[in-house]
Amino acid sequence: MPIRILLAEDQALLRGALAALLRMEPDFDVVAECADGESAWVELQRHQPDVLVTDIEMPGLTGLELAARVQRHGLPVRVVIVTTFARAGYLRRALDAGVAGYLLKDAPANELAQALRQVHRGGRAIDPQLALEAWSEPDPLGERERQALRLAGEGLSAGEIASRMNLSTGTVRNYLSEAIGKLGVGNRIEAYRLARQKGWL
Repeated sequence: MPIRILLAEDQALLRGALAALLRMEPDFDVVAECADGESAWVELQRHQPDVLVTDIEMPGLTGLELAARVQRHGLPVRVVIVTTFARAGYLRRALDAGVAGYLLKDAPANELAQALRQVHRGGRAIDPQLALEAWSEPDPLGERERQALRLAGEGLSAGEIASRMNLSTGTVRNYLSEAIGKLGVGNRIEAYRLARQKGWL
């Protein structure tokens, strides 16, 4: 039986190239290609693949949020992140979301194929350098602080963030202040930039 793979990648050229590459392997079957996280979630339930290969940054639902949803719903699919983000913070969050593989897009094609086979067998495939870095600098942000900071980075006011998160404006200000304090910066924009750079958002 071939390994059934669902591919989620928002860049059309890259998605097509990756799909073509995977289809060259005799034991792989790419059952669906998706351009965003929400459509990937729908296709996951429709096709019930063995492995989900996903990028991190996608419209609507990020690859990390998609992985967390897979974990929360107990879907029997192994998740592999393939990304340009060589950031330890992203890897830590991916592992927390139950991801079995985390590879960089500049990895050789044969490494990706081997990693997918390894993950399908129940193993893990993590970029070794990133794995070392991931445990050297822990993510200080709580989930609510992260959410508030991400929205602040999109230019939303405290009131707009409060509306989006179903919280009071005062509570949102507290979350933003906590994030600023933990990151040791002067304001929410600096906090957003630093957290993005570290891969904590």
